[in-house]
Amino acid sequence: MHAVLVNVRLSDNPDPTILREQVVPRVRELPGFVAGYWTRGDGVGRSVVVFDSEENAKAASDLVPSLVPSGTTIEDNDVSEVVAHA
Repeated sequence: MHAVLVNVRLSDNPDPTILREQVVPRVRELPGFVAGYWTRGDGVGRSVVVFDSEENAKAASDLVPSLVPSGTTIEDNDVSEVVAHA
């Protein structure tokens, strides 16, 4: 398994419904999706989205700019191997 790790700088008043109603459903439909987690705090958002293969994770990582709502700035977008989980 591989994960897409994304850190973003959020707008001053992020609308959480955009994440829940638009971003998450689109990500859930991507090939090889296993699980996803999105967090926020102090103007920063982070996500960890796990895919069944490196190929699917890299393809998803390439789509990140099209998934991020306006007013949000991508700071990091990396793919890493999942070496353990609980």
